[in-house]
Amino acid sequence: MRFLRRMMFALVTLLILAGAARAQDNFHLKDGACVVFYGDSITDQRLYTTFVETYAVTRFPHLRVRFVHSGWGGDRVTGAGGGPIDLRLRRDVIAYKRTVMTIMLGMNDASYRAYDAGIFNTYATGYQHILETVKNALPGIRITVIQPSPFDDVTRPPEFAGGYNAVLVRYGHFVKELGQREGLLVADLNTPVVAALEKAEATDAELAKKIIPDRVHPDAAGHLLMAEALLKAWDAPAMVTSVEIDAANRRVVRAENTAVTGLAADGGLSWTQTDKALPMPVDWKDPVTALAVRSSDFVQARNQQPLKVTGLSGEYFALKIEGEEIGRFTKQELKEGVNLAVLTTPMSKQAMTVHDLTLKHNDIHFARWREVQVPLQDRLLPHLNAALDALDKLETELVEQQRAAAQPKPRHYELTPQ
Repeated sequence: MRFLRRMMFALVTLLILAGAARAQDNFHLKDGACVVFYGDSITDQRLYTTFVETYAVTRFPHLRVRFVHSGWGGDRVTGAGGGPIDLRLRRDVIAYKRTVMTIMLGMNDASYRAYDAGIFNTYATGYQHILETVKNALPGIRITVIQPSPFDDVTRPPEFAGGYNAVLVRYGHFVKELGQREGLLVADLNTPVVAALEKAEATDAELAKKIIPDRVHPDAAGHLLMAEALLKAWDAPAMVTSVEIDAANRRVVRAENTAVTGLAADGGLSWTQTDKALPMPVDWKDPVTALAVRSSDFVQARNQQPLKVTGLSGEYFALKIEGEEIGRFTKQELKEGVNLAVLTTPMSKQAMTVHDLTLKHNDIHFARWREVQVPLQDRLLPHLNAALDALDKLETELVEQQRAAAQPKPRHYELTPQ
């Protein structure tokens, strides 16, 4: 019996791995990729970047991808508080020997004023210098250039004719044209966020202002929308898992990105799922996040986990996962499909644990970089390198915990009539 259980578990694992391989074919990040996020204070917030990282780790738990977050507040294409641009690139990008890079600059470069050709030319020349420097130092690196995120001229009136976001859009057009000319991926983090702001403003004008509270730096809600836009450019799949069960005939009609075993009917239905991915964690209790997500295509485009059950007898059913009641649904709702990704489930709680570890390891890296490495780099301290190595090891341990926390777990489902 133990041998049969081991064989069954091995078979389930193989099915999961095969499904994961199919799903990741089009995703921009491949096994072994090393990513650096480069930019100004909006990247320095480490929010859209950590959402993207958590998505990658939870949606593709078998991929080994490493992330470094190298944003610095106030940065322009010429550099700023972190030093001149060549120092920034050498220390904060090239030294990590990344294989994937994102660049988002422009918010500060346009100087918070109406369009000025001279200021723009500095941006255009500086941006091209960044690309040339990185590509020469790291041949083969895959770069995603990001059209600047918006200045909020939606929920508050523009500060001058046309508004500052129109200037950023103009800079974004240059970034898009440059990226296309250089054969780079281009991500638009402006248009979809503005569209969501407009919809949110029409729904709740006061709450919508909190998506980008100071008009420059988004709240976590705004960053979640920005992360979705970057993931779109990277061909990130919408589906977590998809399951359809025919209750009348006691059979599994479809099981995508998961393995369904032990289907049984005894007054209701029960089965076990071993999913190959987790849903993207979303803080639905935060009203700003809930408004922002409802005002966007985030759920439809990046967070689908449908469970469909047909052929049921009765009208109302309770769904439990691991003994925890997830919700009560009508026969019609289950026939049409329930999106588990928008509910509080053991899987969403597991994903939130992964995200917490994402934040923790990034906090350690930030402390290592900004509070130890850079402030002390010109001092002759015999223990400096040992301290940096120790912090690197601590971060590595947290990353290992993060990846372990994302691994598939079998979950027992029960659907009972009410």
